Amino acid sequence: MNETTATEVTELDVELGDGRVLHAYDGGAPAGTAASEEPLVVVWFHGTPNIGAPPVPLFAAAARLGVRWVSYDRPGYGGSTPRPGRDTASAAGDVAAVLDHLGVDTVAVMGHSGGGPHALAVAAGLPDRVRAAVSVSAPAPFGASGLDWFAGMAPGGEASLRAAAAGRAAKEAHEAAMTDGGDEGVDIGFIAADEAAFAGPWGWFGSVVGPAMAAGPAALIDDDLAAVSDWGFDLRSVRCPTLVVHGGGDRMVPSSHGEWLAGAVPGADLWLQPGDGHISVLRTAEEALGWLAGAARRRPTDD
Repeated sequence: MNETTATEVTELDVELGDGRVLHAYDGGAPAGTAASEEPLVVVWFHGTPNIGAPPVPLFAAAARLGVRWVSYDRPGYGGSTPRPGRDTASAAGDVAAVLDHLGVDTVAVMGHSGGGPHALAVAAGLPDRVRAAVSVSAPAPFGASGLDWFAGMAPGGEASLRAAAAGRAAKEAHEAAMTDGGDEGVDIGFIAADEAAFAGPWGWFGSVVGPAMAAGPAALIDDDLAAVSDWGFDLRSVRCPTLVVHGGGDRMVPSSHGEWLAGAVPGADLWLQPGDGHISVLRTAEEALGWLAGAARRRPTDD
């Protein structure tokens, strides 16, 4: 295990039995936590394409709520070994390995954008360990019944995901064209509210997107292929309290996806934020984190 520490977050490499490595992050107990207090561990699931560093804009809220962040780079991103052909459900085994390494039993999970389905996958795959879940700006399963999956997507995002739906070769060709300058002027779906969010605390995304793409688009390709393939789990298997948050003005992942997800997960709550886009909806993230902490702590440990 190789460990380095930067500010509040410790980075570590978790070796898996199949020879892979997951690069993980541990925020540790929040400042001011008494030795007798047990912080709530929240696993953060990053978007596409990001590395897995926990969300700095939520650090202050996490400290107030007694939350300890744990996260990891999905395979192929940052310091994690690639795993071509992975499905969304495989996140459950990866997270179990990280938690076992850290000696953590139960957690809550929170994911944004491409991380949302992975958070739900872990809730479904580790029902005895996940006490509550939040999914923000996440897509629904490809081909979801009754959902026009591409309706309302900006042209750039739609083209990228249609390429993924056509298979690996088409997706690789699409990303190669983007790398060669084909992305100039492409509308991927950010609205004015998103641009304003980038100018504020959520400009933090700049620190996790660049490193994610430093090795090229392979991990992004794997993420998108997983998104448009069978996720490998049934959303009806998510039995913990679940909150779905979505911006009504989202043009990257239209709000119809969030509404579909909220209807598919048993008992899920839906916060639909009119006028918010894919990023600006995170203005509600502190409140959503509070919901998550409350739901996780209320849930009996033996249910």
